[in-house]
Amino acid sequence: MNNVVGATWVELFKARRSKVPLLTGLGFSLVPLVGGFFMVILKDPEFARQAGLISAKAQLMAGVADWPTYLELLAQATAIGGLILFSLIGSWVFGREYADRTVKDLLALPTSRSAIVSAKFVLVALWSATLISLVYLLGLGVGTGVALPQVPAQVILQGGVTLAITAGLTIASVAPIIFFASAGHGYLPPMGVAILAIFLAQVIGIAGWGEYFPWSIPALYAQGEDLGIISYVVIIVTGVAGVGGTFLWWELADQTR
Repeated sequence: MNNVVGATWVELFKARRSKVPLLTGLGFSLVPLVGGFFMVILKDPEFARQAGLISAKAQLMAGVADWPTYLELLAQATAIGGLILFSLIGSWVFGREYADRTVKDLLALPTSRSAIVSAKFVLVALWSATLISLVYLLGLGVGTGVALPQVPAQVILQGGVTLAITAGLTIASVAPIIFFASAGHGYLPPMGVAILAIFLAQVIGIAGWGEYFPWSIPALYAQGEDLGIISYVVIIVTGVAGVGGTFLWWELADQTR
């Protein structure tokens, strides 16, 4: 346990010295800001056209400018954009050791491999939770700033719960992608897998089988689809496989690079 705590502090120190947390924070901050922009347009489309915010021929998205629509938009953006950003976080946390050629030095320390991997997953979880909290809090500020109609506090709370669950489903689906940061010895393999997963998620979702495909499930949940128990089982199995595979790789593979 002490080894895991110590290794976690080391991982936090590495992240603090990097610009990647700032960049991912800026990336996630765009979600509520863009959502607020759409709410302004939906509130008064004619004013938006006259002000040059949209062209006269632009097709407006369906919906109304209210808190439920805005919060659902945040959840959907987290499900789709989060797949890339969470993959980027996991790829950096696990892949940088190979890119910087420090993996052999890391494994030479008197710390078990399982403790190192556990610390990295703890960092990914803390990092992701911080970003989702940022999205939610900034979203509340933006929604208030664009003067969305007041709603009961329960609506705001439920929107936060939906956002948190969507993020959790997305993070779990990213676990196998994180595995490729270790098995692929760097950043590019996992990001390639992430792009492929997004492409397949769109195709399989259109085909009507999205509830059985792990990378389609978060977006379906964010849209309010009534998912069956099988969808959650798929996500759990996917997450466990990704985490377990990563632990096995670090424990059993020859780290010669």
